[in-house]
Amino acid sequence: MPAAVPPQRSGRAVVTDRLRAAATTEPGRLQIIGAVLALLVVAFGAVTAFEVSGRAASADDVVTHSQPLSADAADIYSSLADADAAAASGFLAGPQEPAKVHDRYVADIDEAARLLVKAAANTDSSTKSGHEITTLNKELPRYTGLIERARASNRQGLPLGGAYLRYANQKMANDMLPAAERLYAAETGRLGQDYDSARTWPFFSLGIGVIALIVLLWAQRRNFHRTNRVLNHGLLAATAASLVVLLWLAVGHSVARSDLSDANTRGQQSLDVLNRARIDSLKARANETLTVVARGAVLTADGKNDKYETDYGTGMKALVEELDKAAKLAEDTHDTVGGEPVAKAITGVTEWQSRHRTARKTDDSGDYDTALTQIIGTADSTRGSTGESFNRVDDALKRALAHEQEEFTRAARDGRGALGGLPIGAAALAVLGAVAAIVGVNRRLSEFR
Repeated sequence: MPAAVPPQRSGRAVVTDRLRAAATTEPGRLQIIGAVLALLVVAFGAVTAFEVSGRAASADDVVTHSQPLSADAADIYSSLADADAAAASGFLAGPQEPAKVHDRYVADIDEAARLLVKAAANTDSSTKSGHEITTLNKELPRYTGLIERARASNRQGLPLGGAYLRYANQKMANDMLPAAERLYAAETGRLGQDYDSARTWPFFSLGIGVIALIVLLWAQRRNFHRTNRVLNHGLLAATAASLVVLLWLAVGHSVARSDLSDANTRGQQSLDVLNRARIDSLKARANETLTVVARGAVLTADGKNDKYETDYGTGMKALVEELDKAAKLAEDTHDTVGGEPVAKAITGVTEWQSRHRTARKTDDSGDYDTALTQIIGTADSTRGSTGESFNRVDDALKRALAHEQEEFTRAARDGRGALGGLPIGAAALAVLGAVAAIVGVNRRLSEFR
């Protein structure tokens, strides 16, 4: 009778049997321990490098991409709103528009166009931001065309110029500024996502690091009890390398989180409030001048009040609220340098409101020419006018924004720098630690030969 052929066994079963057999001897157990230690240390380094690389990339995006795009979106809004205010002021000055006002309008339009080109180059056209950029690029030449028609009619003394100016303002208020605001909101939202990603704790890396240290300490304790040797230089080196990576990871990420939080609290939050304050002031100025241009021709939906005067009041109320928030943020962060221009802006707004009330009373009494001077000043100077007050507010807000931008950039770069070198350092130390663990176990194995 032929001998029975033993059934073939799977590769996994063979490996399992070999491991079980090896585990019954001390050399075999040491080999298994060495392999586990090496794998744990390498896994710790690899996961740390992977997780920290993602957070470092997010921190870099905060500094180089999302925050600059958010700032550019705010500047697009401000440039458009300022251009609208300048156009209205120039129209009020009469057929001979002051060169300074005209230059300001041209500079604003050029800046908005430049920033739109820059934003388009750094934004996917299929995204929400890309859609808003397309809308603005389409509407900007239409707006400037209406302004040029208003100017041409104004030079000829035709009343049609006022209608063109109001139509241009409606396009700005109803189409362009809402698109710019949505663009700003989208970019600021992306900045918030990058913040959250950069600040998320690498719990997986920390967990593997703690496990690796526990197993390394257990292996050294086991070695001590079996050999009475206090130290195994290889295992000690592996433990030291893992401990360095773990501390570097914990401390580096803590510093990065702190710096990024500081950038958000001391920089971005104030920037957001100040940008909205400046936008409110620019819109209020445009509505103030259009009140004089329209002279009651445009009413609110209920037909009871002057639309532009009502919008001016709404804008000034929002401006006061935003400046109060900015002052509170400066006080909470003990930022005396940033608080000084905000205080000047608040003083300027109070003066602006007082002068506006005086101009409205003058206009309501029928003295249009005097009211016009109280709004835009004379051909030589804006002294004593609401325009002078507006310029003071605008200059103060520009200085406050510049200061907060510097604060943000400094803190965000510090946060990014705290993670610099950690991915490469963790990977290198992990490899050294794994090699040291294997060397330490092999040193013990050599005693059995």
